[in-house]
Amino acid sequence: MGILLFPGDGNVNSPDVDWSYSGFSAFRTWLAQAEGFVLADMYGFGGERPWSSVSTTLEPLLDRPDDAGPDLTSAQCAAMLPRLEAIIDQRDDSDPVARRHADDARRLIAVMRVCREKDVDLYFG
Repeated sequence: MGILLFPGDGNVNSPDVDWSYSGFSAFRTWLAQAEGFVLADMYGFGGERPWSSVSTTLEPLLDRPDDAGPDLTSAQCAAMLPRLEAIIDQRDDSDPVARRHADDARRLIAVMRVCREKDVDLYFG
């Protein structure tokens, strides 16, 4: 059981990215850390800090339930791509956990690029 992100283009050969629920949580925790905040401190993740107190283009990906919530639009994907790419460029190659998250981010970037190019939503399944 896990979570799968894929473009809503109807093409079964399009790229996708998947995680276990705990893996997706760890990935988003890593992204939040790269953005300068602790995900567990945020409202909806066990904390009381409001999302209005942080500024990140990754908010649509970070501030959503794992198993419910809206899919992401192609415009949201396009807006997140530069930041995801920048995070990968800043990663620590000596850390195997960071390398794994960077690999996952690359796969997510590939999916988001399809969404942007075909103007389709990013589906969560």
